Parts: sequence; C-alpha cells; structure tokens
Amino acid sequence: MAESEKPDTRMVEALRASLKEIERLRERNRAQTAAAREPIAIVGMACRYPGGVRSPEDLWRLVAEGRDGIGAFPDDRGWDPDLHDPEPGTPGRSSTGEGGFLYDAGDFDAAFFGVSPHEALVMDPQQRLLLEGSWEALEHAGIDPSSLRGSSTGVFAGVMYHDYFGSFGSGSVVSGRVAYTLGLEGPALTVDTACSSSLVTLHLAAQALRQGECTLALAGGVTVMASPGTYVEFSRQGALSPDGRCRSFSDDANGTGFSEGLGVLVLERLSDARRLGHRVWAVVRGSAVNQDGASNGLTAPNGPSQQRVLGQALVSAGVSAADVDVVEAHGTGTELGDPIEAQALLAVYGQGRSEDRPLWLGSVKSNIGHTQAAAGVAGVMKMVLALGEGVLPRSLYAGVPSRKVEWGAGRVRLLDVEREWVRGERVRRAGVSSFGISGTNAHVILEEAPDDDTSPRPEPEPHAPAVMLPLSARSAHALPAQAERLRDFLDVRPGLPLSAVARGLGTRRAAFAHRAVVVGGDREQIRAGLDALATGSPSATAVTGRARTGGRTAFLFTGQGAQRPGMGLELRAHYPVFAETFDAIDAHLGLDLVGVLSGEDTEAVHRTQYAQTALFAYEVALFRLLESWGVRPDVLSGHSVGEIAAAHVAGVLDLADACTLVAARGRLMQALPEGGAMVAVRAAEDEVRPLLDERVGLAAVNGPSAVVLSGEREAVLSAAAGFAKTKRLSVSHAFHSPLMDAMLDAFHAVVEQLTFHEPRVDVVSALTGLPATGQQLRDPRYWVRHVRGTVRFSDAVAALAGSGVTRYVEVGPDAVLTGLVRECVGEDAAAFVALGRRHGAETAALLSGLARLHVDGAPLDWAAVFPGTARAELPTYAFRHERYWLDADVPLTMDRPAAQPADGPAVPVAPAAVPQAQGLRERLATAPEAEQEALLAGLVRAQTAAILGHAGPEAVEPDDAFLEIGMDSVSAAELRAALADALGVTVAAGVVFDHRTPAALAAHLRGHLAGGGTGPADDDIESVSGLVRRAAGDGNWERALTLLHSAADILPAFSSAAEFGEVRDPVRLATGDEGPRLLCLPSPMALGGAHQYARFARHFHGRRDVLVPDVPGFAPGEPLPRSAEAVVEVVVEGIRRACADGRPYVLLGYSSGGQFAHAAAEAMEKAGRPASGVVLLDTYLLADDGTEQLRREMFNGMLDRESSVGGFGTARLAAMSRYSELIAHCLPGPLTAPVLFVRPEDPFAPGIDGWQAVWEGAHELAEVPGTHFTVMEDKAESTAGAVEKWLSDIAPA
Repeated sequence: MAESEKPDTRMVEALRASLKEIERLRERNRAQTAAAREPIAIVGMACRYPGGVRSPEDLWRLVAEGRDGIGAFPDDRGWDPDLHDPEPGTPGRSSTGEGGFLYDAGDFDAAFFGVSPHEALVMDPQQRLLLEGSWEALEHAGIDPSSLRGSSTGVFAGVMYHDYFGSFGSGSVVSGRVAYTLGLEGPALTVDTACSSSLVTLHLAAQALRQGECTLALAGGVTVMASPGTYVEFSRQGALSPDGRCRSFSDDANGTGFSEGLGVLVLERLSDARRLGHRVWAVVRGSAVNQDGASNGLTAPNGPSQQRVLGQALVSAGVSAADVDVVEAHGTGTELGDPIEAQALLAVYGQGRSEDRPLWLGSVKSNIGHTQAAAGVAGVMKMVLALGEGVLPRSLYAGVPSRKVEWGAGRVRLLDVEREWVRGERVRRAGVSSFGISGTNAHVILEEAPDDDTSPRPEPEPHAPAVMLPLSARSAHALPAQAERLRDFLDVRPGLPLSAVARGLGTRRAAFAHRAVVVGGDREQIRAGLDALATGSPSATAVTGRARTGGRTAFLFTGQGAQRPGMGLELRAHYPVFAETFDAIDAHLGLDLVGVLSGEDTEAVHRTQYAQTALFAYEVALFRLLESWGVRPDVLSGHSVGEIAAAHVAGVLDLADACTLVAARGRLMQALPEGGAMVAVRAAEDEVRPLLDERVGLAAVNGPSAVVLSGEREAVLSAAAGFAKTKRLSVSHAFHSPLMDAMLDAFHAVVEQLTFHEPRVDVVSALTGLPATGQQLRDPRYWVRHVRGTVRFSDAVAALAGSGVTRYVEVGPDAVLTGLVRECVGEDAAAFVALGRRHGAETAALLSGLARLHVDGAPLDWAAVFPGTARAELPTYAFRHERYWLDADVPLTMDRPAAQPADGPAVPVAPAAVPQAQGLRERLATAPEAEQEALLAGLVRAQTAAILGHAGPEAVEPDDAFLEIGMDSVSAAELRAALADALGVTVAAGVVFDHRTPAALAAHLRGHLAGGGTGPADDDIESVSGLVRRAAGDGNWERALTLLHSAADILPAFSSAAEFGEVRDPVRLATGDEGPRLLCLPSPMALGGAHQYARFARHFHGRRDVLVPDVPGFAPGEPLPRSAEAVVEVVVEGIRRACADGRPYVLLGYSSGGQFAHAAAEAMEKAGRPASGVVLLDTYLLADDGTEQLRREMFNGMLDRESSVGGFGTARLAAMSRYSELIAHCLPGPLTAPVLFVRPEDPFAPGIDGWQAVWEGAHELAEVPGTHFTVMEDKAESTAGAVEKWLSDIAPA
C-alpha cells in the first residue's frame, strides 16, 4: 500500500481539509455578522419644516435660537375662514387657529422634473415635496442625483395623508414617483404607520442596506394637510393645544399641535461612505420597531410596549442604556401620552446612571409642532446636527416638568437650557423615539461619526492662480437663481477655498444643458461675476451658454506669427504637467527656450529658429495639460508649423522625432537669406491666382476672402497693390513661397531619417484641405511639400465642419485662427474658443477658454483642473417654483383640470400672456418683416405655453423643439387651431410637426401671411388631401394613389444628398448616458415623423439618447427622392450628425422605415462606422404580389389616424406616394450587425390573411402586445421594453 493511501494519512488530510473548511465558514460567518451589524452612515439630509425651515441649517438655527414655527392657518387652500372656534368639540370646527404649516406647499418646479403643469396640478403636493427633498438630500450628500440612474438605490417614504383633491393616487406612488423620476432601481416602499412612519422608514432602509438589497437609500417622511379634517377630528376629541404648540413633558402641556413637514435622509453602509469619500454626519447604530398589540385602546399609547422597543433598539446597537446621553422624544404634549412615554424612558434609560450624567430629554415638536409622518426624521436631524455643533439645544416650555411624571424614579432630566455636548473620550450617542397612533413604535440609536469621518480637517488646498465656478440649470431662466444662491452662500463663508468650491461644483453637481461659468483670480472678481449673472448684467468674467449634444471637438494648432515673448512661462510656473512637457521638449531641442522667452532680447522669439520650436513646445505642453484635464479632441488640424504639433499628439511622430523635425525646419528656414515679403490680402483665391508666378506664391487661403501672398518683395507688393485691403506681415522670410526651395533637399534628408506611425486621432491636413490618411502623414515627402505648399486652411475648416465639428479650440499663444474659423463657418454655427491671448494673464485666458468649452458641452475633469481633497459644502439647486393647488370645488375632467375663476388666490396656473388677436393683426399689418417674425414668435410661444399649462411664454424658448417640450398630436392640433384663430387665416395641416420650433413655425407663418394666408380647407375637394379622402371614402383607394403619384411627379426631386441640400439636425426625444444611443427612422408614410416615437422615447427618458433623423421629402418645400439610394444618402448624413461624437448607436425603423434603417446600416457598415445593431418594428416587405388587401387596410388605418399629425397636407401625401414606389427597390442586403425584429401580437384589421410580417434575414424575434399601429401608441411602453431588453443582451460585457 502506498504511503499516501494509508488510513492514518488519509485521515490527517481529511482533518486538515475539514479544519480549512471550518475556518472558511467561520470567516464567512464573521463577515456576515459584521455586515448585519455594520453601522449605517447618514451622509445627506434635506428638509422643509414650519418657521421657514428649508434646509438642515435652517432647522438648526430655529432650535438653537429657541424659536418656534407655529402660525395661522393657511389662507390659500380653500379652508373655511370660520374654521376656528375656540370652544372644543364644536361640530365641523377646530378649537385652535394655529399650527405648523408649509405655506409654500403648493410650490413646485415642475419643469425641472419633466412634469407638465397640468400633471403637477393634480399631483399630490407630498409627491412634489419629496421629489425636491430627495434631490436636495442627495446634493447635500455630495452625490450628483443623475449619477444614480439605474443604481440599486432604495426609496423609503413615510406618508399618512391622502386628502389632496385631484390626485386620485395611492401612497405607493409617493415613493414610486421618486424612484421613477431619478431612475432608482432598489426597493421603493411607502410606509404608513401614522406618526412613526419616517422613523420606521429609517429602520427599514438600514435593514435593506445591511442585507444588500440596496447600496444607497433615501429615507424620510412628508406631511401636507390639504384639508383641515385632522383639526376638526382632534378638536372633537379635545386633544388639540389651543395655541397649536406642543409643550413636551411640560407641566402646562395642554394638547398636541399638528404641523406639516418634509425630511429626507441619505443613508449608506459606513464602509461604502468611507470608500466613496462621503462626509458622515452620524451613524445609525441600531434600531427597533414593535407594536402595542392588544393594549388598552387602538390609539392609546402603551408603556410596556414602548419600554420593549427601547430595549430592543439598545440590543440592536450593542450598547447599554448608560451609553446613551440624550433621547429625542416623541413628546407630543398630550396629558396622556407624555407621562406614559416619560415613565418608559425612566424605566429603561433612567436606571443605573450617576447624578452628573442623567439622560437628557427633549423634543423638536416644541419648535415645529407634530409633523406627523415627518416627525421622526425631524428628531433624527436635530440630533445629527447637535452632534455636529457640540450642543444640546433646549426644548421650549420645559421650565416646569410635568407633575404627572415620577421624575424621581430615575435620572432623566428635561433640556430646559442649552447644554454642551462635545466630542471627547466617551462616544456620544442619542436615542430617537417615534410612536404611531395605530400602535407602531420605533426607536433609533444614533452615534457620532468616527473621528476620521466627520467634517474634513483643514487641508492645504493647492494654489490655484485663478478659478472658474460652474453653474447649470434646467432652463436659461433658472440660471440667475443658481448664481444668486451661490453668491449668497459664499458671502457668509469667506474662508471657503474657491478652488474646493469649483471642484465640488464640477464633480458633485449635475451638469444641465443651460450653463454658466464665472472665472476670476480672487473673491471680488468671482463675486462680481456671480452678481452679474444673478442680475442679468453683462460681465467679462461670466460665460453662459447651452450645451450642445453630439458635436465633435477640433483642436487647431496655431502657426508662426502667434509667438510672443514670455509665452507659456506663466502656465509653466503654475501647472506641473505643462512645465514637465515644455522642459522635456526644451531638453530635446537644446535651445534654452525658457531663457529665450524670458530674456531681455524680445526680438529673439521672432527669429524663425526659435519661433517655430517655441510654438511647438508651447502647443504640445498645452495639449498635454488639456489632456490631463479631460479635454480631448475628436480631430486635429494645424496651420503651417502648427501641423507638426498636431501630428505629434496624434501619434504620427514620437517626441524625439517631432523635435528633430521642427528644429530642422526652423533652422534651415532661418539659414536662408532674409528678404522677400508676405502680404495678407482681402480677396478670394480665384482673384489672386492669375497673379501667381515663380516670384509670387500663394502662401495661404485662410478664408473665403482671405489669402496671403508670399515671395520676392517687389513682385509681392506689386501684386497686392491692386487690392483695396492689404496688410504686410512682419516676417523675416517669405514662407510657403518659391524662396523656400533652397532648403527643401536638406530638409528632406532630415525627414527621411524619422520614424512615422499611424495616427491615433483623425487629422485634417491644411496642405490638402482634406482629412489626412495615415499613408500621407507617414510619407516624408508630405512634410517637405508642407514647407513649400499653400496652407489651405479654409478648405481644412470646411472639411472639419463637414465631419460634424461644432467646437473649434485654438491651441496656441494667441487668438489667430479663431477669427479665421469664425469667418469660414459662420458666427452661430459652432463654438470658437481661443485658449491663449497676447495680452493679459495666461491662466485667466486658459480658464476663460475652458469655461466656454464647458458651457458648450465639452467634458472636463474638474478634479484634475482643481486638485485637492478638501470637501467644500455647497448650496443645493435653486428650484424655480410656481404654485400648483386644486381646491375641492374645482371641477375635473379626465385629461386636465378645468381652470378656476381668477377671483381667488389659488388659481392653478396663471394664464399665459397670449396677445389679443385684433391688436396683433393690426401690428402685423404695419410692422417691418423682422418685427413681424418677432411678433409671431411671441404668439407661438405664448400659445404653446398656454396649451402646455405654463405660466407664461418665457417657459418656451424660441429654439425648443415642440416634441422635446411635451407637445403631442392633441396639443399640436390645439396649437394649430389657436394660431388660425388668432391670425384669422387658414393654417395648414401638420404645420406644428413640419416646423419643429417656435422660431421655425413663426418664420413659416410670416411667409404664409405674406402670401395672403389662404388655402383650401383640409377636407375641401379643391385640395389634394380632400380628393384623396373622398376617393378612399368611396373605396377607390387605387385612384387615390394614382392622384398622389401624379402630384409627386409634378414636385421637385433630388438624386443625391448634395442635390437635396441642407440636412436638418435630428430631433432629440430623450437624453441619457447609457449606450448605445437609439437612432429612430419614422415610417416614410403620411403618418410619419418624429412624433411617432414620442411615447416610445419616454421609456428611455434620462437614461438613453433617442434621436430621430429626417426622412427627406415630408416637409413643405422639400424635394422628393428619385431613388432609394438618394434617401439612404440623406438618412446617412442625419446619422453622421447624430453620432458625430463617435458613440455607439443602434438604428431602429418603424414599418417601412425599417427597410431604410437596414439600408442605412449597410451603408454605414461599408463606410467603417457600423451600427451596433438594427431594430425593425413590424417592417413589411410589400414588394410581392398578393398584398393588395394588406396595403388597402394599411392605407385606411392611416386615414383613421390622420388627426395625429393635424391632417395630411399635399407634401405628406405626395411623399408617401413616392416612397410607396421606392420601398419595392429598398430590399435588405448583407449586414453583420445583429437584428431585432419586433412584431405585434394582433392584426390591425379583422379578416386579413397572412397579416403577420416576416423577416427572412438573420434576426431575433420579439412579439409585443398591440397592432401594427398601437405598438407605437398606447402599447409603446411594451415595445420600448422589448427593445431595451435586447439592447442589454447585445451590450458588451
């Protein structure tokens, strides 16, 4: 028998394995036990309580100053003005006339949360408060709420009132609304245990966190009393305090006082809070919940049950009663409840304590009243804030303790005065109690945060020569309020490091589309900029803008002529990345550029040898600095010598070879005989070309009317003399001219020794004016031609614009190229940013440029720009409130509430300022063209605002896309009718969807009015649409199609994208960071358009980009396609515009739009920019015979839905006719991208054989509820869900 097989050996091995397994199980048990008892960190708070309390800081000021927030009944909720009757028990009356109220409970920023005014009006104000409070609490925690979308964050909300008229909602919606709006996917629970609700939510949230059900949790409660029923009922019972104040545990306690409030806590496991660097305000050590059970009454408090829950919480926390310093009591101020609670506290907490260390007892209800479902969390916040301040605030009315309590039974003392409570050797702890009227009791043990998790120690903040503070808002109108709040916040915190504030604003706040940045070198400049933003005044230190989506960023490297003495030295002194790169280049070059730039000889830098090398060093160093800050280009280009810097950072040349190249170029040019001339001429290239010869060269084409002549002095000056506007350039040599020929051979000898690589970033060549290929850039002869050839900068800019560039960033020491680009592209077409300026501080110029990039939407790593670890507290978002409140006497309809009379204070939404029709028509008749368009734009904005329920036209921007701001087919029809009525003219069918924005619609209306404003009615037989409808109604659908084919043949047509003209930008229906983005092609039929995807896109709101490129030919005035290939060309251009940033995308097509989506995917795949997938939504291939009945029923189905686009105009019908011919020639070809084929479960008309669509190519099939039409209507949510599931399946792991 082998040694290893002997019984004793096997036994030893078995025992060893068993011991290892036992140890593993013990370790797992230890980990599970630790997790089950891990403290829960409170990392954020938000609240609204009586007394004007709008933040935790406000709450602390209220209690620390010994004030209360009790006041009169609200007068704007429709309550009976005679509600108060001091006689208790009077039927239908309240024995008190005061309470603690949120007088602004009806105020809400509906637009911020994407809620329409009509929906906000019928939404329970408790939901609205919790939405805003949740956002504020997350911001208070230093968490960007938008970053939590899709996370396992839980929502635990305590609510007990459901009396808001019109909400028709259940309590579950309160927590569900927060989860839905913020995209949170952890548990979402609404808890109603009456007065203990919010403390129970804290208990449940802590359990969920410890059990791993969520990684972060929002817990709290909200109370708004929409009706006075509680006051009436408790008056009948004689339980109300006559003056509405709670005298907790006081001898003169005479009843409770009811209040409203909101409190939200942000919770996470302590280990997670530490790992993520979140400030820990306090920790939840333990908690417990129990029930009175069969006690002496359903609503009567039960002392033994309270004792049990206190003891259970202490066991959960693993501490003794003597380890707790203070209890924040339920303390409602009732003659029955307070003594019972006090006796329970004496029995559990009052025993075994020394005389000098009693249990201190207080209640925040003495300050704010009984806020019911928000009461427990108010007590928690008070204790958390007391831990931070090191003070136990006094309870009001506690001077004479209640004589109904045997205070001598233990050492429990009321907080009749403020007492010190500072951190020391003993860990500070507090208990918080909350008891529900239905018998559910809760108690929580709070503990001070571990020493290293409290408010951050003062740390040396790295020096910042200048700072920029970013702000953003949901709308342009909300930006000033953000600036005002930040200004006021900083005014009272003069010691707060501005660089830490900048870092916090950039990393811990959501970046919305409407942005502003304030740049300054000191607090005075920063304050001036914030003040200017807040007041709407112009300021050189404040930049505002709206972030673009989808555009590309180009870096442009400046050429010779931009150099200046001292350039880069300030940046080198302040930014290590810049200094390291600059010095590394200087070491390679061996020219002592720092000495040249800082020396007394200010002309040295203008000598070619130094100018070109210094520019290269500056630009590459600046690029590396930008790169370290997260600012990266999509494409590069350079002017003359600037292209060498572009080639190096693109990876074509390593640093050593790039330095060799630029040094040789400058040295050899410098060695040429001086002389010659360069003259900038205001002329087009064609105008100067006849003047070029062996003596005069075309050095540069910088714009449509901007060229530079270069060559022999006399010849160049003579050639330039014939033009009105010229400028001789101050140069030592005639660059890019025949005078350079003498150096080319020597330069070639240097260049051919270098090693070239494939570029890692796209480069547009200024030598060819086209995108450069890797083969070109790796060819030494390219760089030789580069010395001598014309700089075709204007063509390069055109190529950049054509590739989707919307940001042009000049990387150089002065703003030389920025003006040229603006002239080439147009002032409003893009953002033009220069990062260097000849005059002023370099750091200020750089940060000002970064500010412009940020407001335009370019990403920026704020933690890298402003390094440091100090955490600066920041103000929360300044919501832009409007009042939404329905009284019980307001009649409701199924879709929206009827407007209230304007004679009361509670009008739900102020009417929009719609211009009076007659006066408007008179002004339009006499106004000049520009004023007419402005008047019409105002009309469209006002009518749109009124229809959508906004208070005024300022809520609708001129460039807002109707579909993006909530316009649907019903509201579009209302707008069309309102405009027709206001203007007294016929407004064409589909006008709202054909002209996407108020500005575009106003321009159309002006032209329409200029033409007399007449036209046949939609159902008039004199119109094409009227004739088609008549034919279809008579069953002659073939004749209808024949008529449309004839109309289509009459209209203009195109055969290519170039012939079609300008392709409109895609319509954005949803925005989000999840990938891939969805590009949706509508059906190319009369019903088609971006509106078809409105309901579908709602599913992806805030999570995923959903954009709709144009299908050409459907807008009035657009030519019709002659071929399917022409359609695909235009669609592909729209796809390129939508995906200019290079992010992955999936193409989706509905109905026959799926054929063009598939064809476009094939084209994009061949072009090297493939789609990640293709989705076909019930796409029929109707090219085969035997489909006549199917076609007829589809045609009838479209006519049935004509109202969804406001009617079919001639353009739509003719385009449909043309596409019905083209789809037979748009059959699917080879495609490697995965395909999802979605089809409905039900036929769209009865009695049709073979109604289900079939896709022959490789695909995955998904069947969804609905018909061909309803899958994008009322069943769109299910359709979107099927698409999203497939997207998650194909997403890379």
